[in-house]
Amino acid sequence: MTVLETSQDADGHSGGSTGPTPPEVDFDTEPGRYRHWRLDVEGEVATLTLAVDESAGLVGGYDLKANSYDLGVDIELYDAVQRLRFEHPGVKAVVMTGGLERMFCAGANIRMLAQSSHAWKVNFCKFTNETRNAIEDASASSGQTWLAALNGTAAGGGYELALACDEIVLMDDGSSTVSLPEVPLLGVLPGTGGLTRVVDKRHVRKDRADVFATRSEGYRGATAVEWGLVDATVPRNRWQEEIAARARAAADASTRPGGRGVALAPLEREQTDDSLRYPYLSAALDRTARRVEITIEGPDGDPPPDAAGALDQGAGYWPFAVARALDDLVLRLRTNEPDLGTWVFRTSGDVDRVLAYDGQLRDLDESGDWFAHETVQYLKRTLKRLDVTSRSMVAVIEPGSCFGGFLLDVALACDRQYMLEGVYEDVDPDADPAVVVLTASNDGRLPMGNGLSRLASRFWGHDDGLEAARGRIGERLDARAAEEAGLVTMALDDLDLPDELRIVLEERASLSPDALTGMEANHRFVGPESMETKIFGRLTAWQNWVFVRPNASGPDGALRRYGTGRRGDYDHRRV
Repeated sequence: MTVLETSQDADGHSGGSTGPTPPEVDFDTEPGRYRHWRLDVEGEVATLTLAVDESAGLVGGYDLKANSYDLGVDIELYDAVQRLRFEHPGVKAVVMTGGLERMFCAGANIRMLAQSSHAWKVNFCKFTNETRNAIEDASASSGQTWLAALNGTAAGGGYELALACDEIVLMDDGSSTVSLPEVPLLGVLPGTGGLTRVVDKRHVRKDRADVFATRSEGYRGATAVEWGLVDATVPRNRWQEEIAARARAAADASTRPGGRGVALAPLEREQTDDSLRYPYLSAALDRTARRVEITIEGPDGDPPPDAAGALDQGAGYWPFAVARALDDLVLRLRTNEPDLGTWVFRTSGDVDRVLAYDGQLRDLDESGDWFAHETVQYLKRTLKRLDVTSRSMVAVIEPGSCFGGFLLDVALACDRQYMLEGVYEDVDPDADPAVVVLTASNDGRLPMGNGLSRLASRFWGHDDGLEAARGRIGERLDARAAEEAGLVTMALDDLDLPDELRIVLEERASLSPDALTGMEANHRFVGPESMETKIFGRLTAWQNWVFVRPNASGPDGALRRYGTGRRGDYDHRRV
């Protein structure tokens, strides 16, 4: 690998250090290729064991000692979470434990963070947050209980990993502790939800949380239980028996229906220097314009006749295939193409077929079909990933579009929507004008991180507008009707739309990406706060700021000096 020539990253921040150039990241993996996790399934209980291969860091320049992790470790974890949802619908409880003696996980690898560019650190933290949210969603949405069996110390991100689980059990061996040492040791924050989950999820009193987050050695035993940092401590001689009993009890209490699983075969993807293509989705990369043109394709036939038919199609079932392709595309573009700051979304296909699939998915979910339910949840998580992506997003709705049902949520996730009134007279005067169609899928089935639908978020503070839009569910709304209903930013004819789009996209590319990221994140999440919005909006924003400050990432900062025996040299002025 090549070596960076400067300590500045691509954004000009001094937060990155001289070190190996990050590779193009591939998110494809499967259990047979795992280097860091082991997945064992026995009936209704699965066990995920973390035994990190120290020499298998995703980027050179650091060893993954003490079960510390980097992006590669988390990519495997995300894959395991997905497979436990789809390939193993009979798994009702998951035990997460460590494979090293007296060490569950030491958290994010400090050498990796110290040598990484600011952009790499931010994307790493975002993906790890999303993966932990996916663990919580497995419990909240699918009745799959996760148990953190801490058979050794859980520090920093290791404890944050445990915090994503429903229950935390710590070995009582006189040495195993839980801690969040980032503030006292590294000059940064527990950036994958630690601060938020301690008070919002574990309900630790704020004064105790303050003591805990500034005490690098953490707590163990009775204090950890009393304060709510863990649920129980168990002696080594009763460990296996107690964890097995707790996992069995969680499985017995689960409402997860089980059934025949869906194999997550390797994703079909064709990639060139300027394009990515999947079944039902394509992306054209325009690096000169710093833009990606993304087209989601509608189904090429009618939906299968019933739930068994959908299960037979498995990963090829159209709604699932769209979710999986969009999920992969978002991850790849966010990580590998940081300069492409504007994403333009289009759809292509028969809107009636889209609506047929949308209605079938909804009906099967309501009937209790596990695969339909998990597909809806996957669409929800993928759209949430889109919501928190720091890219400008624009939807273009033209003849041949199929923005209906859950596909319309893709447009509603965008920062602006432009719709053609009529047709392109010089191109296809006989085409049918574009329509958009709201369905019940847009009204709460695919909530954002704030708990609201994208429709409700759009009309926040305008209950009359929301009710009027709900009153038009099922209607085929042309450009004027969609504009009147408040579902598009502008409806323009074929003379004005191309020029307006050109001006908008050129203007967007000329603006500060830092300012746009902050602006978009503030606009997208209206209304109530949740644990998710706090993690992505409040905690992540502060962590991003801390990452570029010299107290953390400067030449004498705590991240750079960690392990040298010297503390960080701080500028003690409060900002």
